[in-house]
Amino acid sequence: MFTGIVEELGEVVAVADLPDAARVTIKGPVVTSDAKHGDSIAVNGVCLTVVDVVDGAFTADVMRETLRRSSLAKVAQGDRVNLERAAALGQRIGGHIVQGHVDGTGTVLAREKAEHWEVVHIGLPPGLARYVVEKGSITVDGVSLTVVSVSETEFSVSLIPTTLELTTLGRRAPGDLVNLEVDVLAKYVERLATPHLRDTGAEEAR
Repeated sequence: MFTGIVEELGEVVAVADLPDAARVTIKGPVVTSDAKHGDSIAVNGVCLTVVDVVDGAFTADVMRETLRRSSLAKVAQGDRVNLERAAALGQRIGGHIVQGHVDGTGTVLAREKAEHWEVVHIGLPPGLARYVVEKGSITVDGVSLTVVSVSETEFSVSLIPTTLELTTLGRRAPGDLVNLEVDVLAKYVERLATPHLRDTGAEEAR
């Protein structure tokens, strides 16, 4: 589990193509300071398992399903990525509960600059809008954010100077892909409620 509070901007130092997978090596002195084989690190919001740690960099395998669902399929040497270690029991959760299981990718549509913050509009892939609510939580490239507005096709978030400076979201331009993870609680509620809603509909139809 993660919290969506990015610890550092890492740098991709190598990408190796494998059959139906990829192996990435990412430099991140903070997140590797206590990392070991088998640990979990979120990379742009994608939970990856550490294979090796050498000189402040870690290596992880990215399977086909992850490449299909996330922007990691397009990651290249030299790219900057958001990094967060898995949450430890007893620590404060500054963001919200984040699994690191990306639901899909969205496209940055527009940016509106203000004096002290910036509003970013992001396209929603089909099927995800029902999980996004105004003032609810969403994870964008691994960053826990509060939804400002939402429609069936897009949503917006406000970014403070710290987020703009310390995460990749300060560098994303219109047309760029970002990883999206909706609030897992919304998906569980839908799963639990659906059978009862169907039963109610059938009863009312009688």
